[in-house]
Amino acid sequence: MDMQTSFLDRLFEAGLLIDTGIDGLYGRSGQFEEVIAAFERLIDKVGGADGAEAMRFPPGMNRAFFEKSGYMKSFPQLAGTVHSFCGSELDHVSLLQCMEVGEDWTKGQEATDIVLTPAACYPLYPTIAKRGNLPKTGGLFDLQSYCFRHEPSKDPARQQLFRMREYICMGTEQHVTDFRQRWMDRGVEMMKTVGLDVTIDIANDPFFGRAGKMLVNNQRDQNLKFELLIPITSTANPTACMSFNYHQDAFGTKWGLNLEDGSVAHTACVGFGLERIALALFHHHGLDVKEWPASVRKTLWG
Repeated sequence: MDMQTSFLDRLFEAGLLIDTGIDGLYGRSGQFEEVIAAFERLIDKVGGADGAEAMRFPPGMNRAFFEKSGYMKSFPQLAGTVHSFCGSELDHVSLLQCMEVGEDWTKGQEATDIVLTPAACYPLYPTIAKRGNLPKTGGLFDLQSYCFRHEPSKDPARQQLFRMREYICMGTEQHVTDFRQRWMDRGVEMMKTVGLDVTIDIANDPFFGRAGKMLVNNQRDQNLKFELLIPITSTANPTACMSFNYHQDAFGTKWGLNLEDGSVAHTACVGFGLERIALALFHHHGLDVKEWPASVRKTLWG
């Protein structure tokens, strides 16, 4: 925890992150944003020739789609919903009275039709399902979104609102597992070019409760999730900066994603944690970008 806090304090002092008074909710400086923008250009350079269809969704998604996704079965502890005041003038008066005396003014709020997006790819599946069967070549999509996960922490690499860049592949099992392997190789190579030492390891999602333990074991046993790990605030517990997930036909079945021949599509995705990658670069190369190794600067800024 001390390493996490001291790195966070250094980021605040350097003005790279801006303290909002809430753990895991930070402003970013222009310099921090420039590092993310430069890394995204590197992603474009490496993945651009694949011809993915780019889409950008807002950080909120349709609540009905969120409910259908099954996210609440697995990760209720991470979800964030958007509530609003829907009362009368009288209710408004009592709300203001509550605020005045420091009581809970939120209890009259009602859930809206918007839920905070938990992963960039979640709005994609119902969108593509609406189009009908996928072409013979399957589908490849490029997404980027702010995502929300309710896990307040002093670890600057564990933020509550953060950006995820993703490529999602839909097709046959062979097609999507080849895609995942290709990006695992590319990920290691990309990090090498920006001077970061990485390891790739089998991983699992933070499934909730006792039933979640079984899901964790299944996910690991079947090699469904790998992560690219980089030490940021701990060498013993390096941080996942990329993930490589094979969903089998789970999303295909849930959303009715079918291939040209009517068979259920398999899906896989590769995710880049953009803030985490920027933090890894600042941690390894120093807080002043001008002092970074020339080879790293050349890769990112030419």
